[in-house]
Amino acid sequence: MPLTFRPARRDDVPAIVALLTGDPISAARGHAAAPDYDAAFAAVDADPRNELIVVEEDGEVVGTMQLTFIPGLSRGGAERAQVEAVRVAERRRNQGIGRAMMTWAVERARERGCALVQLTSDKERADAHRFYSSLGFTASHEGFKLRLG
Repeated sequence: MPLTFRPARRDDVPAIVALLTGDPISAARGHAAAPDYDAAFAAVDADPRNELIVVEEDGEVVGTMQLTFIPGLSRGGAERAQVEAVRVAERRRNQGIGRAMMTWAVERARERGCALVQLTSDKERADAHRFYSSLGFTASHEGFKLRLG
């Protein structure tokens, strides 16, 4: 069955949240307060520089990712695409879905005229790092985060 890529709808939120929270690294992060996923979805959905994508196979959500298109003055004023929250349903991993998702994301960035596609990945996700390297991504920068809550 072919994969379908489409913008997420409000009724996809439970499936997306299940994918995002369904692994030990994400689960260990916890939340300072009860998350308001509906408000977060509404904010992403209303922002023309953000695309929350679901990947379906035979009507079932099997993957998700968020693309954020960032304008800037660096790189000659070119826009860049940030890929975040890439998840494939656990029972569907290692079947080419993640590769198809990233190929789709890169093509979407090209369509928008982006000069660069970037992403971050938790240092504990060694398998993901090998995967992204196999797609041609390079670990060119060291990332830093400051947790505020």
